[in-house]
Amino acid sequence: VAVDFFYILLAQLTGNQAIADLTKNLWVNIPTTLVFIAVAAYISYRGLNATKVFQYVLVGFQVAVLLIFAIMAFTSSTPFDRTPISLDMFNPASVDSFAAFAAGISLSIFVFWGWDVTLTMNEETTDPAKVPGRGATWTVLVIIALYLAVSLGVLYWAGVGQTGLGAGNEANQESIFAVLSGPIMGPLAILMSLAILSSSAASLQSTMVSPARTLLAMGYYKALPPSFAKISPRFMSPSVATVVSAAAAAVFYVVTRLISENALWDTITALGLMICFYYGITALACVWYFRSELFASVRNFFFKFLAPLIGGVVLLVMFFSTAIESMNPDYGSGSAIGSVGMVFILGVGVLLLGVAIMLFTKWRHPAFFRGETIKTR
Repeated sequence: VAVDFFYILLAQLTGNQAIADLTKNLWVNIPTTLVFIAVAAYISYRGLNATKVFQYVLVGFQVAVLLIFAIMAFTSSTPFDRTPISLDMFNPASVDSFAAFAAGISLSIFVFWGWDVTLTMNEETTDPAKVPGRGATWTVLVIIALYLAVSLGVLYWAGVGQTGLGAGNEANQESIFAVLSGPIMGPLAILMSLAILSSSAASLQSTMVSPARTLLAMGYYKALPPSFAKISPRFMSPSVATVVSAAAAAVFYVVTRLISENALWDTITALGLMICFYYGITALACVWYFRSELFASVRNFFFKFLAPLIGGVVLLVMFFSTAIESMNPDYGSGSAIGSVGMVFILGVGVLLLGVAIMLFTKWRHPAFFRGETIKTR
């Protein structure tokens, strides 16, 4: 996405539309993507002081532009297909089927993926006991507010029609902002290109922060080889984990993009499936980890037992429901192997790869799996 909007921005600045099409050229797209990944990894490697300045600037800018977009969509005197906002839009009972409901939940989980980055760097905050949790909570609330403002603005201005600028037009859905920013924002549309570019870059960079610190913790507790626990003596950041995260992302992107663009988009669709699984088992692990103190207080009952238990069960139900649906090739791009959809194959395949790595680590470094490196509470 960052690469797409990088060339769209260049096209807008130069007035040469042909530049926007460069992103479709693999031998331009792939090297540019690798540069973005390398820059994001470099900033992450330099530690949180560099990261926070980068995030403050880019996130602040994109939030402002998204709010401007939403306000202009609601106040436009010439909407494409004015669609009144109704309470029925918020009614889960109006969803046609449980499969569609589960698909929506899986997609919404993907939308929120990344908010927990503040939790993975809790030891690097000014007040580890309070700041990460508050940061995560405020992030979720801000995301909900922005999502409602922008999505309702799009529906109000464009409607859900399948022709022209309608949000139901499949030709518009790959990049709805690229399609609607010009008609809604006029000359300010260039701000949207900058905002999406900065949003994608900020998201990429924060995504480097989170897995690197997860790998660091896993290396420290020997759930992965101890080399992942190495810290840069200069920047005090996870050195090996950051480099490995960036390299894995680069290799995965290059391979899937060379196979086909369908494989790349099916992988993105499969992320919702994988995230449901990851968050689901994390929630249930929370209940197990705090099992000795679940009923010590009312607060513990709600926040260490009931909330994570309900969240974990719901997410795992969504995981299995989405996994079953994704076996149908129509769930994704239509690509399949032996009549099994590629979304299912990619999603479950990555999870099985994780199981294989886990079994290998258990064989080489069994201490974590024996409960010797981390104490239960």
